[in-house]
Amino acid sequence: MVRHGKYHDRCFPDELVTACEILLRQWNPQPAPVWVTCVPSLRHPVLVPDFAARLAARLGIPFHIVLEKTDNRPEQKTMANSTQQARNIDGSLAITEEHLPAGPVLLVDDMVDSRWTLTVAAWLLRSHGSGQVFPLALALTGHEK
Repeated sequence: MVRHGKYHDRCFPDELVTACEILLRQWNPQPAPVWVTCVPSLRHPVLVPDFAARLAARLGIPFHIVLEKTDNRPEQKTMANSTQQARNIDGSLAITEEHLPAGPVLLVDDMVDSRWTLTVAAWLLRSHGSGQVFPLALALTGHEK
Protein backbone atom coordinates (compact mmCIF):
# COMPACT_ATOMS: atom_id res chain seq x y z
CA MET A 1 0.00 0.00 0.00
CA VAL A 2 2.84 2.41 0.84
CA ARG A 3 4.80 1.58 -2.30
CA HIS A 4 1.70 1.90 -4.49
CA GLY A 5 0.74 5.21 -2.91
CA LYS A 6 4.23 6.62 -3.31
CA TYR A 7 5.04 5.50 -6.83
CA HIS A 8 1.63 5.20 -8.53
CA ASP A 9 -1.04 7.30 -6.79
CA ARG A 10 1.39 9.94 -5.47
CA CYS A 11 -0.78 10.02 -2.34
CA PHE A 12 -1.24 7.68 0.58
CA PRO A 13 -4.82 6.43 1.06
CA ASP A 14 -7.04 7.39 3.98
CA GLU A 15 -6.98 3.71 4.98
CA LEU A 16 -3.28 4.13 5.84
CA VAL A 17 -4.02 7.27 7.88
CA THR A 18 -6.64 5.29 9.82
CA ALA A 19 -4.21 2.40 10.38
CA CYS A 20 -1.55 4.78 11.74
CA GLU A 21 -4.08 6.50 13.96
CA ILE A 22 -5.06 3.12 15.44
CA LEU A 23 -1.39 2.13 15.80
CA LEU A 24 -0.58 5.35 17.67
CA ARG A 25 -3.56 5.07 19.98
CA GLN A 26 -2.60 1.46 20.82
CA TRP A 27 1.10 2.34 21.17
CA ASN A 28 0.19 5.26 23.46
CA PRO A 29 3.69 6.80 23.65
CA GLN A 30 4.33 8.74 26.84
CA PRO A 31 4.48 11.62 27.02
CA ALA A 32 2.04 11.78 24.12
CA PRO A 33 3.12 13.79 21.07
CA VAL A 34 1.50 17.23 20.98
CA TRP A 35 2.50 18.08 17.42
CA VAL A 36 3.52 16.34 14.19
CA THR A 37 6.27 17.01 11.66
CA CYS A 38 7.77 15.00 8.83
CA VAL A 39 10.96 14.19 6.98
CA PRO A 40 11.19 16.36 3.85
CA SER A 41 11.87 15.09 0.34
CA LEU A 42 12.95 16.89 -2.81
CA ARG A 43 11.82 13.94 -4.96
CA HIS A 44 8.29 13.81 -3.48
CA PRO A 45 7.79 17.20 -1.77
CA VAL A 46 4.05 16.87 -1.10
CA LEU A 47 3.63 13.16 -0.37
CA VAL A 48 4.72 12.84 3.29
CA PRO A 49 3.60 16.33 4.40
CA ASP A 50 0.11 15.59 3.06
CA PHE A 51 -0.02 12.28 4.93
CA ALA A 52 1.43 13.75 8.14
CA ALA A 53 -1.05 16.65 8.06
CA ARG A 54 -3.99 14.26 7.65
CA LEU A 55 -2.68 12.07 10.47
CA ALA A 56 -2.22 15.11 12.73
CA ALA A 57 -5.80 16.18 12.01
CA ARG A 58 -7.05 12.71 12.94
CA LEU A 59 -5.06 12.84 16.17
CA GLY A 60 -6.32 16.35 16.91
CA ILE A 61 -2.84 17.88 17.14
CA PRO A 62 -1.11 20.50 14.93
CA PHE A 63 1.17 19.74 12.01
CA HIS A 64 4.25 21.90 11.43
CA ILE A 65 6.82 21.71 8.66
CA VAL A 66 10.06 22.49 10.49
CA LEU A 67 12.63 20.43 8.57
CA GLU A 68 13.95 21.11 5.09
CA LYS A 69 16.15 19.20 2.71
CA THR A 70 19.17 21.38 1.98
CA ASP A 71 20.39 19.56 -1.09
CA ASN A 72 19.62 16.60 -3.28
CA ARG A 73 21.55 13.47 -2.32
CA PRO A 74 21.39 9.90 -3.65
CA GLU A 75 18.74 7.70 -2.07
CA GLN A 76 19.92 5.86 1.05
CA LYS A 77 19.12 2.51 -0.56
CA THR A 78 21.87 3.13 -3.12
CA MET A 79 24.59 3.31 -0.44
CA ALA A 80 26.78 0.24 0.08
CA ASN A 81 26.81 0.31 3.89
CA SER A 82 25.78 2.15 7.05
CA THR A 83 28.85 4.40 7.06
CA GLN A 84 28.07 5.64 3.56
CA GLN A 85 24.42 6.11 4.52
CA ALA A 86 25.39 8.23 7.55
CA ARG A 87 27.75 10.38 5.46
CA ASN A 88 25.09 10.73 2.76
CA ILE A 89 22.51 12.24 5.15
CA ASP A 90 24.98 14.35 7.17
CA GLY A 91 24.37 18.03 6.44
CA SER A 92 21.43 17.43 4.12
CA LEU A 93 18.70 18.43 6.61
CA ALA A 94 18.11 21.71 8.43
CA ILE A 95 15.59 23.26 10.80
CA THR A 96 13.48 26.00 9.17
CA GLU A 97 11.99 27.56 12.30
CA GLU A 98 13.80 29.69 14.85
CA HIS A 99 11.53 28.38 17.62
CA LEU A 100 10.05 24.90 17.40
CA PRO A 101 6.65 24.11 18.89
CA ALA A 102 6.95 22.98 22.50
CA GLY A 103 6.46 19.41 23.59
CA PRO A 104 6.88 15.89 22.29
CA VAL A 105 6.69 15.45 18.51
CA LEU A 106 5.68 12.66 16.15
CA LEU A 107 8.22 12.51 13.29
CA VAL A 108 6.72 10.89 10.17
CA ASP A 109 8.56 9.38 7.20
CA ASP A 110 7.30 7.14 4.44
CA MET A 111 9.84 4.47 3.49
CA VAL A 112 12.87 3.89 5.67
CA ASP A 113 16.07 2.50 4.21
CA SER A 114 18.86 3.04 6.72
CA ARG A 115 17.13 4.81 9.64
CA TRP A 116 19.89 7.43 9.47
CA THR A 117 17.50 10.03 8.09
CA LEU A 118 15.16 9.58 11.07
CA THR A 119 18.14 9.62 13.44
CA VAL A 120 19.54 12.88 12.05
CA ALA A 121 16.08 14.49 11.85
CA ALA A 122 15.38 13.54 15.48
CA TRP A 123 18.77 14.88 16.57
CA LEU A 124 18.08 18.19 14.80
CA LEU A 125 14.66 18.48 16.42
CA ARG A 126 16.01 17.73 19.90
CA SER A 127 19.03 20.01 19.52
CA HIS A 128 16.71 22.87 18.51
CA GLY A 129 14.45 22.49 21.53
CA SER A 130 11.74 20.01 20.65
CA GLY A 131 10.43 17.63 23.24
CA GLN A 132 10.84 13.89 22.89
CA VAL A 133 10.77 12.65 19.31
CA PHE A 134 8.66 9.63 18.39
CA PRO A 135 9.53 8.36 14.89
CA LEU A 136 6.89 6.73 12.70
CA ALA A 137 7.84 5.15 9.38
CA LEU A 138 5.16 3.74 7.12
CA ALA A 139 7.38 1.00 5.68
CA LEU A 140 10.83 -0.53 5.81
CA THR A 141 12.19 -0.91 2.30
CA GLY A 142 14.13 -4.08 2.90
CA HIS A 143 17.23 -2.55 1.30
CA GLU A 144 19.25 -2.67 4.51
CA LYS A 145 22.87 -3.62 4.07
